[in-house]
Parts: sequence; C-alpha cells; structure tokens
Amino acid sequence: MSIITSDTHGPAHHGMTRRGLIGGTIAGGIIASPLAALAQDAPGAAPAGPAGNQPGEAEITVDQARTAPIPIAIPSFGPGIGQQMTQVISDDLAGCGLFRPLGDAASAGGPGVPNFDMYKSMGAHALAQGTTSGSGSSVRVEFRLWNTLSGQQLQGTAYTTSGGNWRRIAHIIADVIYERMLGDKGYFDTRLAYIARSGPRSHQITRLAIMDQDGANSRNLTGGEWLVLTPRFHPTRDEIAFMSYANDRPRVYLFDLSSGRQQVLGEFAGISFAPRFSPDGNSVVLSATRGGGSDIYTVDLGSRSPRRLTNSGAIDTSPCYSPDGSQIAFNSDRGGSPQLYIMGAGGGGARRISYGSGQYGSPVWSPRGDLIAFTRIGAGGFSIGVMAPDGTGERILTKGFTVESPTFCPNGRVLAYCRQSSGGSNGSGFSSALGQIDIAGFNERVIHTPGGASDPAWSPLKG
Repeated sequence: MSIITSDTHGPAHHGMTRRGLIGGTIAGGIIASPLAALAQDAPGAAPAGPAGNQPGEAEITVDQARTAPIPIAIPSFGPGIGQQMTQVISDDLAGCGLFRPLGDAASAGGPGVPNFDMYKSMGAHALAQGTTSGSGSSVRVEFRLWNTLSGQQLQGTAYTTSGGNWRRIAHIIADVIYERMLGDKGYFDTRLAYIARSGPRSHQITRLAIMDQDGANSRNLTGGEWLVLTPRFHPTRDEIAFMSYANDRPRVYLFDLSSGRQQVLGEFAGISFAPRFSPDGNSVVLSATRGGGSDIYTVDLGSRSPRRLTNSGAIDTSPCYSPDGSQIAFNSDRGGSPQLYIMGAGGGGARRISYGSGQYGSPVWSPRGDLIAFTRIGAGGFSIGVMAPDGTGERILTKGFTVESPTFCPNGRVLAYCRQSSGGSNGSGFSSALGQIDIAGFNERVIHTPGGASDPAWSPLKG
C-alpha cells in the first residue's frame, strides 16, 4: 500500500519525499493533496515570505529532543473521529519520548491562522492544527504544522479517505510532524509482526500475529495448531517469512498477508529456521541443520535454489544482512561459545566482532547501517545492547530475566524486543511481553498486546 503526496511548506512549495511521495495521486484508498498556505496576518505571526524550513532541515536535533522533548500543542481535530485522531497523534509523539504534547491545548485553537501569542504563552514550540469533515465512505482531514515561535507554516496537507482509515491518517500525520521537526523519517505508520502466546508455559499455544506499531488492530494469522517462531517482513511486499513446525517438520515458510497463503521456502534435509529477507527482497538468508551443527544458506525467491554460505562444522545461525546487502552478521560457536561474526554476503572471510563477557546472539543490523543490536547472556542474566559493525562502542540498553529478539524501527532510532519474566519460584508466574527502547537507552516502555507475545519484527514504512 502506498501513499503519494504533495505538500505545501509555508508560502514556498516543494515536494516531501516518502518512498517516492511526490505529486498528488490516489493510492491505498487515500488521497493526499497540498493545502494553500494561509496569510500570515495573525497576532504574533511572521511576515509572509519564503518558507524558512527547507527539505531535510530539522527544527531541532534528536539528541536535543531526548534531553528536552519538544512541547507541541495539538488542539482537537474535531468531534468523533477528529478527537480520536488527536489522541492517536498525541500518543505517538509522546510515546517516542521526543515530544511533549500539551494536554491543555484541546480547548484552544480552531481553523484559520493561529493566534501564535496564545500558543507561545502556553509554552508550545510547535502547533499541529487540524480539522475533519465528512463521514462514512469519504472523510477529509486538513492538517497544518506550525512553528509557533516564528509563525511559519511548516506543512499543509489534506487527506481524503474512508472513515475506516482514520487511525492510519493519524499515524501518517505524526510521521510528518516527526520528520519536519527532527529531520528523520517517522516510524508510526508501521506494523509489528509477532508471536502471540497463550496457555501455561509448559504447553503454550503460539500464533503468528500482526498489529499496528502502537498495539492497535492486533489479529492472529495462524490458528495455533503448530509452533511458530521468528517472523520477518519482506522489505517491499506484504509478505512474512517465519518458522513453523507444521506437520511436525520444522521449516521456513512464506506467508502472503493479502491472501493468507502459506508456502514452504526450500527443501532441506534437516530443519530450516531463522529467516531474514535480503534488502532488495530477492532472496532469504536462513539457517539449516547439518548433523550436530547448522550452516547459513541463501535462497533465491525466483528460482528457489539454495546456496550454502558457511561450512564451519559449528552452529552458524541468526543471519542478518547489512542495509546495503554487502555483508551478513550472524552468530556462531565456532570459537567455543556463541559470538557475533560478520562475513561478506557471498560467504567467506568471517571475522568475530563480539568480545565482551558472555554469549552473544540474535544480531540485527540497524537500517541506518551504524549499529548492530544483539542479545547477550552473561553472569548478570540477559541483556540487549548495540555495537558498531566493527565491534566497538558496545552499550547495554536493558537487562532482565530474559530479554531477547531485538528489532529496529525503520529509522533505526528505536528497538522493540521481547521481555520475559517469572513471578514464582516454579515459573508459574511466567509472562512474555513486548518492550520498546530508544537506542540511547532511554524511554523504555511496554507495547501492549492482547495476551503474551514474543519474537517481534518491525515492518518497513507502509509507504
């Protein structure tokens, strides 16, 4: 599903690109079109002139916002759906820890040029102003983002869609605010695939599931007849690779989200597991058992032919491509204990990068290419951390009874992960839930799910 949009940033106009978003078109049931800039004649407004915020420029850096979240006024977008959208936008921005929505802004404002003096007196540095009209099959949302200190309009967009799409429009608006204020792409218009868990620990039922990144719209994709693990999103298609024990044969499957169709990926003599798509989406890298060990293979999605990349005689597993597709991070016990390694995408030349105390696993490359996240098991229990691709700069972000399975959001600024806990000496209080944390190690919080959850995988932007 894609959205193509053209937006007005102040009196001067230029396109805002989001996976090729330029022009005004219909896609995915949503029409996004520019709003003409309003005359800058309100009290406190700056004189009309060229927009002061050019493409790619940020109002404030992410590091600054971590220290002092941006105060932003978000008056109600209107009754009904409008108020619900206002709440979702506010929750998205507050949840990332980089914005401070002003709760008393709901009664202020309205359409037209804002009274900037009023918003400045509230302490707001930015204003998200919106209105909704229509209902049912056609809802129109007009949205403007203002710098209240300069009186500059930073964004003006109208969205027309069906009433059922209101939550997605709210996430898109939150993404626009994030990008215009911080200079990075937002990540709110995304989903999480995960494993839904129910029942006692000794006999848990697992289902492949999917939900919006904020926990809304959760739904199960499989029925729970078989154990399922490690879902991973295709970079461009509505498809998930995962491991299933269907028919008591543990193998990697592909799940088409549009049709619900499942198919086995490749035929291996042993168990195939730990799949991840290549950045171009043309292949899957995975592990397959061989005797007492396992090797890493790549499977071409066109021909379905596998190619072995490792043959160390050890357990080589959890492969993950670098964003440019040139390298693969994986973990291996070839040196005696599970550690992290990097090799070329064609195999060979593996070099160890983890040298801290303990065992390392589940490496995942940041979409920015600057970090590799991992799980570490040591004397102090489980932890999740990050390091540079050369192994330097290791930092632990969170610890727990069991914390594992990190996954990056599309802009590389936040990790989701699984956190398990045991509330009793016999494990009767065992629970499994999803958490989220900024890569700087702050703003750790729970992602709410209908029941137990593990193995999160963050989708690309819906586009």
